[in-house]
Amino acid sequence: MTLSPSTVADYQHHGAVVLRNVLTASEVALLSEGITYNLAHLSPLAQVASEADDPGRFIEDFCTWQNNPAYAHILRASALPGVAKQLMQSTTARIYHDHLLVKEPGTRQPTPWHQDQPYYNVSGRQNVSFWIPVDPVPLESSLRFVANSHTGTWYMPRTFRDQQAKWFPEGALAELPPIDAEAAQYPQLAWALQPGDAVAFHMLTLHASAGVGPTQTRRVFSARYLGDDARHAARPWKTSPPFEGLDARLADGAVMDDFLFPLVNEVCRS
Repeated sequence: MTLSPSTVADYQHHGAVVLRNVLTASEVALLSEGITYNLAHLSPLAQVASEADDPGRFIEDFCTWQNNPAYAHILRASALPGVAKQLMQSTTARIYHDHLLVKEPGTRQPTPWHQDQPYYNVSGRQNVSFWIPVDPVPLESSLRFVANSHTGTWYMPRTFRDQQAKWFPEGALAELPPIDAEAAQYPQLAWALQPGDAVAFHMLTLHASAGVGPTQTRRVFSARYLGDDARHAARPWKTSPPFEGLDARLADGAVMDDFLFPLVNEVCRS
């Protein structure tokens, strides 16, 4: 899948871009099977990210691709690695991790504004996350982005439900600006999506989403890749997701060369 120069430029400039039909129909079906398997075999990292009184549930899980053949195929043998290299302008693409996000019908719980990279254990600018639904996603339930918010400022990562600073110490990073209250100053990007579509975004791009309607299920698989300049950023706290034992294998500042993060190449599809 060769991207147009304008698509790559939009990603580099805005920090987010929509990709239509990045997965084939058979890959969407395979990914749906992988999500079904994941939900039936949740890992120890799985969590319910919605309140107990929420009519639906927001279920998340992380880092299961090595035990899920469907996920492994999508991460390794779909168009994603080649697309990732183009967007990152990198000669390599390295799997970072997978992330399952399922909002059951009627889930009110929003995903608040945040960046991803401050929760992680990586530094560097060459990275990309793909947010890939296997269900149709109307505009009002889709992921929203603050355009151009990936250019350098790191905002304080907090827990989604009670806003605790469990990562960087209080005052170490900037606090989130009033994004929704000052929409003109913080222009947003969002797209309605069909199965096979994806949005690609930088790990520093501010993003958020709403809940879902009473009859809507929103099953999303997120695939995250690292590029040439990614380096291990050892943290004195538990990152999200955590990678147990990694600090003993990789020095701070080292290339992310570990069995957890293999290099992948795009595979030609007939």
